Amino acid sequence: MHVQKHSGELVPFEPNKLRYSLSKSEASEDEVDRVFQRIQPRLYEGITTRELYELAFDLLKDFRDSYAARYSLKKALRDLGPEGFYFEKWIGKVFANAGYNTITGKTVQGHAVTHEIDVIATKGDAMLAIECKFRNDVDAKISVTTPMYFLSRVKDLKGLSFSFFETARQFTGGWLVTNAYLTADSISFGEYYKLNMLAWDYPVHNNIKHQVDNLELYPVTCLTNLNGVEKNLLLKNGCILVRDLVQNPEYLEYLQTNRQQKKRILTEAQELIHSPST
Repeated sequence: MHVQKHSGELVPFEPNKLRYSLSKSEASEDEVDRVFQRIQPRLYEGITTRELYELAFDLLKDFRDSYAARYSLKKALRDLGPEGFYFEKWIGKVFANAGYNTITGKTVQGHAVTHEIDVIATKGDAMLAIECKFRNDVDAKISVTTPMYFLSRVKDLKGLSFSFFETARQFTGGWLVTNAYLTADSISFGEYYKLNMLAWDYPVHNNIKHQVDNLELYPVTCLTNLNGVEKNLLLKNGCILVRDLVQNPEYLEYLQTNRQQKKRILTEAQELIHSPST
C-alpha cells in the first residue's frame, strides 16, 4: 500500500513508522496498539498523509487530549504563522529556557549593511544572532542558499559591539532555526562551516521535536481544546508556551468561552506539561 504525501508523491506505507509516531504521544503500548488496530481497516491505496494524520489525531484524542496535542506538534508549529512572527517569539522562549536573555526583531548595523535579527540571545559574555526560517508548507525544505546567506550575515557582524540588556557585547555565534527540513546540501554546507542549525529533524538526536518533548516547550497552539481564534488571542497577549498557561491561568480570561470549557483547556495544558512519564 502507498501513502500520498502533501507534494503528491506516492511512498510506501510504513506501519512501524506510524506506530513510532503514535508512541511519541506518550500513549501506553496498549493504547497505541488499540489506535493502530482501529486505523488499519480504514487504510486504502493512496490515502493522503493528511487523512492519516487526522485519523490518528482523532483516535488519540478519544483516549486523552494531551496525546493528540503531542501528536500535533508539527502542525502546532505551523500554526505559529502565517508569517512566522510568533515562531520567532517561541524560539526566544526556547533559548530563554536554556538560561539566555532574549529579545526579538532588532535591526543592527553591520560592517556593510543593516541586518534585522529575528532573535538575539545573551548569556554571560555570549551573544547569539538567531535567524528563524518559518515555513507553512508541510514538506518544505530549506535550500543551501539560506545557510550561505546566514554565514555572510554572521561575517558582516563579526567584531562589532552592540548593547543589549545594558551590556556591550560582540556576537559570538549564531543559529539558523527552522520548523521545516534542511536539504542534504544545507546540512553539508552547515557542517563544513560549523554553523549551528536546528530543524524539525536535525540534528538527529537533538532536533526541534526532541527538544520540545524532552523539555516540555510545547507552543500553546498544541492544545486541542482551543480553536484558531482562541489560539491567536492567547498568542497576541503573550501566552506562547503551554507552560505559560499552566503557570498563569489568568490568560484564559482573554477567551470568550464558558467556565467548563476553560477548565477543559487548563486540564489539557496541565496533562501535557505534567505527564505521567515526567
